[in-house]
Parts: sequence; structure tokens; C-alpha cells
Amino acid sequence: MEVFGFAGWSGSGKTTLIEKIVPLLVVRGMKVSLIKHAHHGFDLDRPGKDSHRHREAGCSEVLILAKERWALMHESRGAPELTLDEALARMAPCDLVLIEGYKAYSVPKLEVHRVAIGKPLLCPGDPNIVGIATDVAVSTPLAGLPENLPRFDLDDAASIADFVLSRSM
Repeated sequence: MEVFGFAGWSGSGKTTLIEKIVPLLVVRGMKVSLIKHAHHGFDLDRPGKDSHRHREAGCSEVLILAKERWALMHESRGAPELTLDEALARMAPCDLVLIEGYKAYSVPKLEVHRVAIGKPLLCPGDPNIVGIATDVAVSTPLAGLPENLPRFDLDDAASIADFVLSRSM
């Protein structure tokens, strides 16, 4: 499985960009999966549902299964968070795994940068950033941006999808 990441500050548009490029990759015959790293707790379940009640009762894992999809929820119960390699090992085989988050991991990634967020560029300090998608016009200089780094308009999903394919295949 090839791996390609998207890194950027919260609110930069990573999820929206990924949402736009996935269909462009799928239509080209790619089987695409995604790992999203959350820095905060989350729950896919709802209190009162059987699966939630089973987890609350102490189950380590609860697998919910239906014709359309299935989900496995694993309770860490104090165990360390999975590393990216451990998470990848749990993924079903596919052509490309997109990673959202995991800023510090050594995978090729595209920085998603939005000036209005008011945060600095990540690329000067991360050699794994192989391109940048930004809301700053490509013709406008962007302070701190390495000259050799490919730059894309944040709304140019087709060019970004081409870039991801070229970097991951």
C-alpha cells in the first residue's frame, strides 16, 4: 500500500481537500482508504445504543455489522495510542492510504495552508512535505516557502490529485 499524507493546522481545509480528491482518485481505478489522526477523544457510538452499552460494560472491542458497512471499535483502556505503522497494519489492502494528521511522521505529505488561520508554514521544518496547497494565489510570493516546493491552488483538486498519484505510484 502506498501512503500519502496531508498536514496542516486545524481549520486549514485538509478534510475538505481530501473529500474533493478522493472521488478523482477512485474514478481512476484507485482503491483509497484513509487514516485520520485526532488529537482529542472521539466516539462514533451513542449512549443508550447496544454497542455503547457493551463497551461501557467493559468489552475491549465491539464490532457492529450490517449489509452496508461494518465498524470495529477498540477501547484502548489505558494502552498506548497506535503508531501510524500499527494503524496501517490493521488496514485492509488497498492502492493508496491517505493520512490526515500525523504531522510528525515521516511520510510524503502535502501541506494545506490557509493564510486566514494565522499559523506559520510547516514546510520549512519538515523535509517530508513534498508540496503545498494554499489559498494564496500561485503568482503571489509566500514568505518562508522553499523555492523548489510544488505549489497548488487549494481549489485545484484535479492538479492536486494528479500530484498525489505522481508521488505515490
